[in-house]
Amino acid sequence: MKNKLLRSGLLASVLLFRCLIAVAQTAHNPIIFADVPDMAMIRVGNMYYMSSTTMHMSPGLPIMKSKDLVNWQMVGYAYDTLASVDALNLTNGKSTYGRGSWASSLRFHNGTYYVTTFAQTTGKTYIYTTKNIEKGPWKVASFSPSYHDHSLFFDDDGRVYLIYGAGKLKLIELSADVSGVKPGTTEQVLIENASTPSGTGGGLPAEGSQLFKVKGKYYLFNITWPKGGMRTVVIHRADKITGPWEGRIGLQDRGVAQGGLIDTPDGKWYAYLFRDFGGVGRIPYLVPVAWEDGWPVLGVNGKVPETLDLPASKGLIPGLVASDEFTRKKGDPALPLVWQWNHNPDNNLWSVSDRKGFLRLKTGRTDTSFVMARNTLTQRTIGPESSGATALDVSNLKSGDFAGLCLLQKNYGLVGVKAESGSKSIVMVSAGSGKPVEVQRVPLSQKTVYLKAECDFKDRKDTAHFFYSLDGKTWTAIGEPLKMPYTLPHFMGYRFGLFNYATQKTGGFADFDYFRITDNLAPKK
Repeated sequence: MKNKLLRSGLLASVLLFRCLIAVAQTAHNPIIFADVPDMAMIRVGNMYYMSSTTMHMSPGLPIMKSKDLVNWQMVGYAYDTLASVDALNLTNGKSTYGRGSWASSLRFHNGTYYVTTFAQTTGKTYIYTTKNIEKGPWKVASFSPSYHDHSLFFDDDGRVYLIYGAGKLKLIELSADVSGVKPGTTEQVLIENASTPSGTGGGLPAEGSQLFKVKGKYYLFNITWPKGGMRTVVIHRADKITGPWEGRIGLQDRGVAQGGLIDTPDGKWYAYLFRDFGGVGRIPYLVPVAWEDGWPVLGVNGKVPETLDLPASKGLIPGLVASDEFTRKKGDPALPLVWQWNHNPDNNLWSVSDRKGFLRLKTGRTDTSFVMARNTLTQRTIGPESSGATALDVSNLKSGDFAGLCLLQKNYGLVGVKAESGSKSIVMVSAGSGKPVEVQRVPLSQKTVYLKAECDFKDRKDTAHFFYSLDGKTWTAIGEPLKMPYTLPHFMGYRFGLFNYATQKTGGFADFDYFRITDNLAPKK
């Protein structure tokens, strides 16, 4: 009996161990718990590439790569600066929060990579091209107008098109070199109302076009949001690009929508989509696709699965976000790809070489508002929880300067050091009400202070807490919890940021020793 019990126990242990291994090797939705919206995706050989939206950030139009559709890393940006105009430069009282460049289209054709976008800020459509998507360089062609949510498409007969619009979807032909609209061509209506399969009674009209050709048929993916309903995938198909088109609902579950199709080298198909998920932003999902009667059928019994038959995620650090000690070896880029500036930076006012091992943010003008200050350096927050911390040398702040660590969105939160009338204070500011309020200040009598922000996005809790330390070991909460709603004026998930701006006089500077990001929070005492 003892031997039987022992064997049964061993068998149960083996089965449990195998089960745990299987779970550990399985991917889970969302595949990226961070703000990576409006994805466009291609496969070239065994490598996948993805572009996304970062709007008013610089550099912009991020390019990522993956070998397994789950674990992604940054490889570059299509542009350093979209354009030099007041709204993108945060000059003359103008900004372009929530605008800049929007949804991109990514293609590989005849040995060239194409990534396209459009910008309400400039009124233009942009076509970026390169032979080497990972190293560049990128060339750009731009033209008017700004074709909304367009899909670039190379047809088998050599003709090139953009499909674009909202509700009423249109087709325009481009020149063979993809540098602009083909001379003499006129736009034509492709689908009068692409929202029809999900109902036409108001709501968000069908947009976010992505066009694919599979086995001779054309498949057009769009998102719509019926009034009183949820974000919905609508798919149309046709035998000719000019139609006629027939449509149906492709997926209606948990608001997971907008994206397109991708296949694997071994013949599996997935839809890449995203979901609005509160303060962390718009987060990517993968949904298995089966083909039935010439239609792509999304999901498992019409639902988005929790698990996928793909390798498990290894985490988003350091592929999409990463710590930075600001030490640079010869030949290193000044900033790793995980960093983006809030709007275009003034490159004369920051450095990682003025003081070895530090990021220096200098002031060159006075500002009255944090969101209008230049040279805030940002990274994504990540879910379900994350923290960002920095060490700051404030000995060179001038009176009126404010430097520190932020969580950037319309309803932002700041913890930093204010210099005023010969003294300095650690200050927490909350714009949780929509307007900035100084919640707490603590006198500071030393030159170095440690700052930390912790974010909890579990179950859309969307709450942040701020801390300071005088020794980097013992942390003290400051201010009040910050609720982090996703707001359309900024149209972006919350971002960690390092900032320094002047309110009285210029010439001061702040030295940041490091930025350290984790995907867990310190245990509560």
